[in-house]
Amino acid sequence: MDSTSQIKRSLREQLRYDRALSFIPESWLHILQSHEIRDAKIVASYLSYGVEPQTLDINEALIRSGKMVLLPRMLKDKNIEWAIWNGSLGSLRKNGQVHEPIGDKFEGFEKIDAVIVPALQIDHEGNRIGQGGGSYDRALAQLIAWKVGLVGATELSGNQLPTESHDQKLDAAATPELLVRFNRDVPHHL
Repeated sequence: MDSTSQIKRSLREQLRYDRALSFIPESWLHILQSHEIRDAKIVASYLSYGVEPQTLDINEALIRSGKMVLLPRMLKDKNIEWAIWNGSLGSLRKNGQVHEPIGDKFEGFEKIDAVIVPALQIDHEGNRIGQGGGSYDRALAQLIAWKVGLVGATELSGNQLPTESHDQKLDAAATPELLVRFNRDVPHHL
């Protein structure tokens, strides 16, 4: 394991500890007002658990507004595939700590307009620290969608985070009060 991986592992442990100490359930519903989400037809999201930023209300609001919502399913090789979620908690199955959608794999990831991404911390350039498995980075590398990460108010960092070659940058970060877009020349299909 190289030094960047070790630094990220140590940082990840500290961020998890800090989040657990300061977690307050809040809402990130304001991201639905962004033009990237408003104009999207297909949004990939996730179902939060534990002390992650809450997503159930976002996902339900997306479905009510007529958007197709995709949720991730973890494969045996730790890659992610997306499946359509109809909003019913009965159409989910538990896989470890997370709930995953039951149903067929969504084909056509190039049609995904926006993706809501979990993160432990995001810096001012759109770099994120995730849970450490690389699953989201591999999935995000396949998408041309607008990518927004959800973090707590104190988890948006002015300091650059350590990165590795496989890490994927986000287009925006959302705290419970803010949506911060990163100024990069990245083409989007919205």
